[in-house]
Amino acid sequence: MSAKKAVVLLSGGLDSSTCVAIAKDRGFEVYGLSFSYGQRDNHELNAARKVAKSMNINRHEIIDIDLRAFGGSALTDDIDVPKGRSEEEIDDEIPVTYVPARNTIFLSFALAFAETIESSDIFIGVNALDYSGYPDCRPEYITSFQEMARLATKIGVEGDDGVRINTPLIDMTKAEIIKTGLSLGVDYSMTTSCYDPAQDGSACGECDSCLLRLKGFKEASGIDPIRYKQQNDL
Repeated sequence: MSAKKAVVLLSGGLDSSTCVAIAKDRGFEVYGLSFSYGQRDNHELNAARKVAKSMNINRHEIIDIDLRAFGGSALTDDIDVPKGRSEEEIDDEIPVTYVPARNTIFLSFALAFAETIESSDIFIGVNALDYSGYPDCRPEYITSFQEMARLATKIGVEGDDGVRINTPLIDMTKAEIIKTGLSLGVDYSMTTSCYDPAQDGSACGECDSCLLRLKGFKEASGIDPIRYKQQNDL
């Protein structure tokens, strides 16, 4: 009997890599899906390739789309990435690193991929606790997309339950995510989280994503294995 199949959105970051490990631990055959969407650099795609190879996933697709055509985000436009913000500032508003409709676009591609491989499961590493306030990481957004997927797909109309959007990290702190990943053998030295890395891939240590990652490792009583240009005392 063949294993269950799952599409896992794989950015090369800490959260998505943990999602791959969780899906595999739950008995799924993993099909990774990454995007070259006009982001600032190729470091996260290189990380996604390393993670996919290291974790021996069944298939890894990288899709080319150009969100720089629209801009509107510090990740896809000539807008400075915020640095050195406090936890209160990070939680205060939706930051300029939010990429308009990114998760909706990514999940739509994942939905198409899932249907073609006859999978009923998609995994996405959204989190509603230690995150930067993105609207497309909230539980109510995932619930709404799930309903749309049921209405918009053949598997949703003809199947029993349609496609499930699995969000195993949504209620975890960053420290809990790290502990879970370590228990499942995730090698976080292969991952990247920085919004503004150096040319050699070193993380800046000052953007929101770096600060949340460092905070998570500190609370998990661990040491972040990636390289930083400036190691913050968090």
